[in-house]
Amino acid sequence: MSLSFQTMAAIRFGYGFRPGEAPPQSKDQLLGQVKDAARSTPSFPAGGIDGRHRQIAILQDQLRELRQSSGGDETRRERRKAIQKQVQQGFQRDANARLMQAVLSPNGFHERLATFWTNHFSTSANKSLPMRMIVPLYEAEAIRPNIGGSFADLLRAATEHPAMLIYLDQAQSQGPESARGMKQKKGLNENLGRELLELHTLGAGSGYTQADVRAAAMVLTGLTIDREEMDAVFRPGISEPGRHTVLGVSYGGARRAWKDYLALLDDLAVHPKTAEHISRKLAVHFVSNQPPEEMVMVMADIWKKTDGDLMAVYGAMLDHPAAWRDEGAKARQPFDYIVTGLRALNAGGGNGAAADFMKANLDDDDDGMAPPKDMVGEDNAMGGDAGAMAPDPANEAKSKRRKAFQTARALGQGALRRMGQPTWLPPSPAGFEENFSAWITASQLAERLAWARRASAQFGKDEDPREFLKSTLGDAARDETIRVVSQAPNKISGLTLVLASPEFNRR
Repeated sequence: MSLSFQTMAAIRFGYGFRPGEAPPQSKDQLLGQVKDAARSTPSFPAGGIDGRHRQIAILQDQLRELRQSSGGDETRRERRKAIQKQVQQGFQRDANARLMQAVLSPNGFHERLATFWTNHFSTSANKSLPMRMIVPLYEAEAIRPNIGGSFADLLRAATEHPAMLIYLDQAQSQGPESARGMKQKKGLNENLGRELLELHTLGAGSGYTQADVRAAAMVLTGLTIDREEMDAVFRPGISEPGRHTVLGVSYGGARRAWKDYLALLDDLAVHPKTAEHISRKLAVHFVSNQPPEEMVMVMADIWKKTDGDLMAVYGAMLDHPAAWRDEGAKARQPFDYIVTGLRALNAGGGNGAAADFMKANLDDDDDGMAPPKDMVGEDNAMGGDAGAMAPDPANEAKSKRRKAFQTARALGQGALRRMGQPTWLPPSPAGFEENFSAWITASQLAERLAWARRASAQFGKDEDPREFLKSTLGDAARDETIRVVSQAPNKISGLTLVLASPEFNRR
């Protein structure tokens, strides 16, 4: 290992260094973060998990009333626009809270795992309007509580959540020979069955067939959502009767029950191909795009021996020598880059200057931040002189708040969108890419340079670039970067060079 343990632990397995926060000192401390974080609740969704369930119920009532209303088309459109705006503003608050959760958490390894598993079991808030409220809840109640337990529990929680059932159209799937399927002439949707095998468990090219996909989809029929409560339920009337064989194992019978699909999920969770597929994905995410096969096999063997105990698998990864060499093998994805940059710049008391600024200015909505009206035309029409008017303190204050809001948004969700990794909006069920080439491109580096310059100007006026380099990269800083930063013409340029350096863009 060429770098110190603390540097590798912070950069490779966390979200980098934060001023005043001690980096992990041992592998046990890294694993301990997962247990520590399980005792706390995330800062999203707004209103907490129970509150979000109530909010979703209210939204469902609003949409139902809108569909049943007898008002004119224009009135209905305006009402729908108002609902959409309210939901979108709530989604942005949740996304901002998700970002700041990673910036402020002392449990970087846990936060990285939460990001990994949310991406592994990808859902998108773009699927429908209610999904803007459901997807943040999905990460908070299905993913995060289960990343330190067994994979079987995590797989169940993710598969049964309304976010997954809506995203992969399982809510529309009916057994072709089921009582309701024959009556309504609706058929099977294979999306969840396919992604369950291809993405969530066995992996592409693992030997399953199209017949296995269809059989898995048959076993999953009956698993749907209660649209009134927006919760998962099992409805025998839409489940396909009979026995269905997946990978040589038969599930079901004349009368279908929820235990059939749970048996399928449990078998897939401990399948050797699942152990290999997800062990490799973990190693690719944390260590290298092409991790040593020996490392993957060690992790997979632990998976098989422990029936998918995730803490044991993480421990096997951290215990392998390959986890601690070849620094810089991975590109930081945009979310990783922005979180690490904000953490590095987050000096100061309390939450830190950067976090305090972001949190204070990201809760404002577009209405509250509207720029002052341009009164010049109106004044001229009345024969007045706009230039002679006394400054309006209220407008000046509003203008300052507007500028702060725009800066915070540009450094947060706006930057993530421009860099191609908007929060909870993956491009497909496969999630965001891991490959180095997807994130280190000319356009990506241009966006990162612009972000580094703006963030440095906002938060780095009192920083010494040379000290910032030491506290941000530790012994990962190359001699060339140290030389260039020390020769920077001013503080802002020096900090920008640190945040734009190859070392800061890799882990």
